[in-house]
Amino acid sequence: MTLLRIYSLAGVLAITVASSSLLLLRRGKKSPEQREAQRRAHINAAGRITDGTVLDVQEFASDSDAATQLVHYTYDVAGVQYECSQDVTHLRQFLDLHSCRIGVNTSVKYDPHYPGNSIVVAETWCGLRT
Repeated sequence: MTLLRIYSLAGVLAITVASSSLLLLRRGKKSPEQREAQRRAHINAAGRITDGTVLDVQEFASDSDAATQLVHYTYDVAGVQYECSQDVTHLRQFLDLHSCRIGVNTSVKYDPHYPGNSIVVAETWCGLRT
């Protein structure tokens, strides 16, 4: 009887592992937009704020209907200067890029564990000053 219990337990365990593996495989990968939204949410929630400067605002024609918009900015953390850009194409409703000028001061949120990972705008926060 003990041997029957062991086989039953092993069978249940094998079915559980197989079904969990199938669920993970079927779930699929996240799109680049979903990964970027998660990155912004993480930095917005856990990031620190520092002062920065807008270097440039660029708009590029793309294959999709809308043009791609980038904000290039620079900031300092612990004596190290970072120069970054953020794609703000999907965040147009939260900011006015036409009022954003080169050389304007901005607030930058960055990841304290990886200071090169930063944002100037998110869904619920905007560091760009008009």
